[in-house]
Amino acid sequence: MMEEQIVRPVARAGVLAIDPYIPGKAKASGGHKLHKLSSNESPLGASPKALEAYRSISDLQYYPDGSATLLREAIGEVYGLNPQRIICGCGSDEVLSLLAYAYLGEGDEAIYTTHGFLVYKIAIHAAGATPVVAPEKKLTTDVDAILERVTEKTKMVFVANPNNPTGTYIPFDEVKRLHAGLPKSCILVLDAAYAEYVRRNDYQAGIELVANSENVVMTRTFSKVYGLPALRVGWAYGPEHMIDALNRIRGPFNMNSAAIAAGAAAVRDQSFVEQSVSHNSEWLPWVVDEMTKLGLDVTPSVGNFILIHFPDEQGKRAADADAFLLERGCVLRQVKAYGFDNALRMSIGSEEANRDVVAVLAEFLK
Repeated sequence: MMEEQIVRPVARAGVLAIDPYIPGKAKASGGHKLHKLSSNESPLGASPKALEAYRSISDLQYYPDGSATLLREAIGEVYGLNPQRIICGCGSDEVLSLLAYAYLGEGDEAIYTTHGFLVYKIAIHAAGATPVVAPEKKLTTDVDAILERVTEKTKMVFVANPNNPTGTYIPFDEVKRLHAGLPKSCILVLDAAYAEYVRRNDYQAGIELVANSENVVMTRTFSKVYGLPALRVGWAYGPEHMIDALNRIRGPFNMNSAAIAAGAAAVRDQSFVEQSVSHNSEWLPWVVDEMTKLGLDVTPSVGNFILIHFPDEQGKRAADADAFLLERGCVLRQVKAYGFDNALRMSIGSEEANRDVVAVLAEFLK
C-alpha cells in the first residue's frame, strides 16, 4: 500500500537556517536568594518617574499613538536630535529587523563580526540575504577584516559598539575609517545598546556620523541603562530617507502606550541614568579585580557586563561553574551560541549580587 504524501507549507531556506535566539536563564535552584545576572539588566531598575508614567496609562480602550510622538520628541530633546529622523520600536531588536527587511533580499550579503549580537544573523536570514562573518582581533571588531569582505553584494554592515558579549569597543576614529571604506550604497548599522555606560574619551555612539551621512543608522535601547526591558523600547536615528522606508513597513501600532509614556519619562530623567552609570563604574572594576584574584581571565569590558573565561580543566570549566552557581541562586549566561564554549557572561548587579557571585566562584574553584 502506497504511503500518503503529506503536503504542507514549507518555510524558505533562509528561515530554516536560523538558530532560535535563546535568552538568559531567569531561574535558579537550591532555595537561595536569586541573583539574575544573565541578561545585562540594570540592578537599579527603572526611574521612579518612568514607573509613575507607566502606571498613569488607564485608557486601555484606545490605540496608542502609532508614531510614538511623545517618545520621539523626548529622545530628540535629550539628545539634540530631529524627531523626524527617529523611529521607535519594540526593542532595538525590532528596529534591526526592520532595517534588514527594508534593505536586504535574496542575493544580498550583510556583514557582522564573529562574536556579534545573535539578532544580526537572524535578521539577515529572515530577510533572505546571506550573512558574512568577519573575524575579530583580540575579541574586538577588526575594521580591516570587515572591509576585506565587502563585495558588490554587500548591502549592510552591523557593528555593535560596545559589543555583546565581549564588552570590547572600537574608537570613533575606527568607526569613521570603516564608514569611509564602505560603498555609499552600503548601510552601516551602529548598534549602541550599551553606549551610556562607556566612559572613554575616544568613544562616540555615532550620532555625529549619522547626522552627516546618508548611509549610517544608529540603534539604541531602553532595556539596559534605562531599566525598561519588560516594556521593549528601542529606537534608531538615521537619515530621513531611511527612517521613511522603515516607517512604511513597521506595524502601524508597534509600540504600546505604556512603553511610550515610560520611555519618554525615563529618557528625561538623566539624573537617574547617571546613578546607574555611577553604580556600574564603581562595581565593574571591582568585579574584574576580584575575578582576576581568583585566577580567572576576564575580557576587558566597557559595558555593564563581563566575559569570564574558565580553566580548561576537568570539573572547572564554564558548564561546571554554571551548574555550581545555579545551585546557589546565581544566574549567569552561557555563551556557547556566541562561540565561547568555556566562558560565562556576568551582568554587573547589586553590591550583594556581585559579592555573592565572587564568593560562590571562590568556593567553586577550591
